[in-house]
Order: sequence, then structure tokens, then C-alpha cells
Amino acid sequence: QVQLVESGGGLVQPGGSLRLSCVASGFTFTISAMHWFRRAPGKEREFVASINWHDTNTYYADSVKGRFTISLDKAKTTMYLQMNSLKVEDTAIYYCNTRSDWGQGTQVTVSS
Repeated sequence: QVQLVESGGGLVQPGGSLRLSCVASGFTFTISAMHWFRRAPGKEREFVASINWHDTNTYYADSVKGRFTISLDKAKTTMYLQMNSLKVEDTAIYYCNTRSDWGQGTQVTVSS
């Protein structure tokens, strides 16, 4: 089992930036990929971005492509999500995931 702890959420104005972090602990040697998901108020959880552990290939939802960047610090077993040009519709709880393990989420609110 892998434990995941997200941080870095907050309140930001449209057009602003935030960087989310997800620290993994426990059986981290089992990780093959890590993912960010989000759940907006009244909506289903949706995929945001993924990164492969070994080759660091990345994948993005169309809604965030060009604005968000996912990255990995293997030495710190930490995944990041740099979010730029934030929009009101990016408001959601952001969750870190690997296989069946989930973090508790971090709230991102984009509002003027």
C-alpha cells in the first residue's frame, strides 16, 4: 500500500498559478505511474494528468493541456502539478492517485 498526501491548494484569482504536491510513502517501489484527478462541485471525478514513474512520459486531459505541467521528483517520491492560467472552471478538489491508493485531496478555488 502507498500513502499519498497532497498539499498546495488554495484560493487564487483567474489567470493565477498554483503548484500542488503529492508525497508518496510506504510501498513506493510498487509505483508504475501517478495521476492527478479532480472533482468539481456537483460533478463526477475526472482525470487531469498522469506521469509514468520509469520513463516520466506524461499525459493530460484536453481541458488542462498547455496550462498544467505534471512532474516527478523520484528522490523525494513526490509528484507535482504546476497549474498556470487558472480558470474558474478549474475549481475542484484535486486528488493524487496511484493504482488503488488515493490521497485526501486538496481544495483549489479559482475566483475573483
